[in-house]
Amino acid sequence: MYVGIKAVKPLPNHKLLVTFENGEQRIFDVTPYLDHGVFQDLKNPAVFNSVRVSFDALEWPNGADLCPETVYAESAPAKGATCATI
Repeated sequence: MYVGIKAVKPLPNHKLLVTFENGEQRIFDVTPYLDHGVFQDLKNPAVFNSVRVSFDALEWPNGADLCPETVYAESAPAKGATCATI
């Protein structure tokens, strides 16, 4: 099942609050990616916090991106969280 990403909000400790098109909110931890390729740049808080939604996926200005299927599969349900598009 494909569910695109509607909104994202950066959180502390390299986590993202992600809202999907079906209204579900989930927490995605970027930490496992931080030692690989362009994701190393996300260790810089300014770069990490510049995340945005692009074509239903997550994208950073340095070229790092994550597809919605990966974000959904590797995230956990958020409880009582709210998310606004940034």
